[in-house]
Amino acid sequence: SSGLYENVAGIKGMFLANKKTDNVVKTYITYNRGRDWRLLQAPTADLRGNSIRCELPYCSLHLHLHVSANPYTSGNIESKDSAPGIIVASGSIGAELTTSNVSMFITSDAGNTWRQIFDEEYSVLYLDQGGALVAIRHTPLPIRHLWMSFDEGRQWNKYSFTMSPLFVDGLLGEPGEETLIMTIFGHVSHRSEWQLVKIDFRSIFNRRCTEGDYQTWHLHNRGEPCIMGVKRIYRKLKPIARCVMGKTYSVTMTSAPCDCTEADFECDYGYERRSDGKCTPAFWFLPSSMSRSCTTGTTFINSTGYRKVVSNNCTAGVIAEYTARRQHCPTQAPKGLHLVTSEGKLTATLGTNVTFLVFLEEGDGARTSIMVDFGDGHALTYSNVSSIEDGVKHVYKAVGIYRVSATGENRLGSESVVLYLHVTCQLEYIHLSAPFVAVKSKEVNLTAVLWPSQVGTVTYIWWFGNNTEPIITLEGSVACTFSREGVNTVTVQVSAGNAILQDRKTIAVHEYFRSHLLAFSSNLDDHNPDVAEWRLDVSRVIKNSMVKATGVSPELLLVTVLPALPTAAEFFLLPDKGLTEGKPEKNSLSEILLSALNQNLVQFTLRPGVQVTVYAAHLSAAPLVDTSENHSGSAMLMLLSVVVLGLAIFVVYKFKRKIPGLNVYAQMQNEKEQEMIPSPVSPTESTLVSPNTPMELVTSPELMDTDLNTRPIGK
Repeated sequence: SSGLYENVAGIKGMFLANKKTDNVVKTYITYNRGRDWRLLQAPTADLRGNSIRCELPYCSLHLHLHVSANPYTSGNIESKDSAPGIIVASGSIGAELTTSNVSMFITSDAGNTWRQIFDEEYSVLYLDQGGALVAIRHTPLPIRHLWMSFDEGRQWNKYSFTMSPLFVDGLLGEPGEETLIMTIFGHVSHRSEWQLVKIDFRSIFNRRCTEGDYQTWHLHNRGEPCIMGVKRIYRKLKPIARCVMGKTYSVTMTSAPCDCTEADFECDYGYERRSDGKCTPAFWFLPSSMSRSCTTGTTFINSTGYRKVVSNNCTAGVIAEYTARRQHCPTQAPKGLHLVTSEGKLTATLGTNVTFLVFLEEGDGARTSIMVDFGDGHALTYSNVSSIEDGVKHVYKAVGIYRVSATGENRLGSESVVLYLHVTCQLEYIHLSAPFVAVKSKEVNLTAVLWPSQVGTVTYIWWFGNNTEPIITLEGSVACTFSREGVNTVTVQVSAGNAILQDRKTIAVHEYFRSHLLAFSSNLDDHNPDVAEWRLDVSRVIKNSMVKATGVSPELLLVTVLPALPTAAEFFLLPDKGLTEGKPEKNSLSEILLSALNQNLVQFTLRPGVQVTVYAAHLSAAPLVDTSENHSGSAMLMLLSVVVLGLAIFVVYKFKRKIPGLNVYAQMQNEKEQEMIPSPVSPTESTLVSPNTPMELVTSPELMDTDLNTRPIGK
């Protein structure tokens, strides 16, 4: 496995790490578990004795901190508990770590000074508890030599371990680092089996080590003897001694505590170190928050911003100044009251649990009561802050924007906080209510109907024709005018929460038009399935029957069958473009149509044996709506008649179950009003016959299911 972090064996608190900054990797060392880091000082000379000019911080030694995945080969760095202070690693000298010009380096004083020992990569094996080091070159070529050092890598002697060159696959020492026996295994050729070469180095030594062969070594960090709060003195073999330590040798270390200094402390939680070395609160941390759950009369631990480094054993010194102090809890009014939802959102779904979290930055939390008002007529009061640590749950039963407030109060004062919560529900359907036909340059009302009708905050986006910029409103209705004749498209998009739905309608725009409601013989209701396809077919048949009975040009006639029962329809008489400047022929075509309808001349066969009669619905003194500009006086009278008629229809609708003989028009108007409410199961629609295709029907759904009462009716 490979990594950028290495725990140095044998010395507690010492680590090596590679840090990548701006794509540049450098090696750092620490002696106090990462509290302080510094670069490695490069060797002063190379293998040949030539001086190396490398000045910190621009140039330093960088190491490859990789451990071998193969247990039979060493990695790029090696250290042993039985040989404290000795580290062997591969690396490079310069401004950053590189994979080129890699050499082998060794330190025998725990990283303070380094020496170059090879200019290529080698595997190194510790023998006799570090008293001897064996190195074999990393190479894909067969070799027959190894190198051995008895003085911590200062001098290396070359030995031949086989007569025939061997492709080395790995090294294996006898169990225990005190051994002087090692095994090299490999193969003579790529086709041969493994060859094992066992080497016993005991014959090289002629005596065992005595007390005079050892010396004391003081662990230090660039001359500073106190590391992790103690002075550590090790007993090590002298580099000039050539003897066997054996299995009876054990690492001997004596230690003595040091007085604590600032270097023995790191920044406490919530604090960070400034450029001058001082620990100050981070921007997100409030030191006073440590006492917010504190109860008057008790004590709490108040941090100084520092804490002793883990496993540091210093004593006395500045320990009293830097150690956290126990203090009495302050008595103060609540301050810094916060109110949020558990998810951190300002929206909630209707009918689901909303969890509110209340916390206090300062004040006696145990003696501060909390009152939460949910804004819908419900409120709860709690005796203290700790009783609502898990939050306060509430379910809203209606859509809306609620003013949620929390008030904290104790005998010294109070504080309040407010949160505005948007409670919404899922928008399922929308329906654009628009007239089938409109008069050019006259205002038309468009309405978007929602299901359900209350879903929370809603935005309406209206697109007209080929306009590239929409109109955005917060209301579901908008008024518009169409400046050109023809078919105009209107699209409305409704944005509610995360949902966006849309509906589209087409409106036929003309200079003027006339319209009249149609009724049918009652047998048609028995065969009306009230589906859009049926209304489409029947609209086509009605139009063809009217054209056949009257001779009126099909281009001037629109017919639409209205949804629901009893069956009703409406026809629209459009202007004849062949007339001068589009002026209508005085009532001639309308009179022909009404005459044919009143004389029961318009009939069609629905199916064999079912003959249906179409006639005009005679409902007022002015049943025919005329939008031409030649009827200003009569138009006002007609408008007044329609208003009176609307009031009469309303009264009849309210009492229709009590009045026998209710006329067809009232029933039809009732069904049309109901059609404005979309059904969640099967949205209704109406059918419109296009004047430009006399034998076919416009099947676009945009021309269906529209409130005809919104059309302009002239001046």
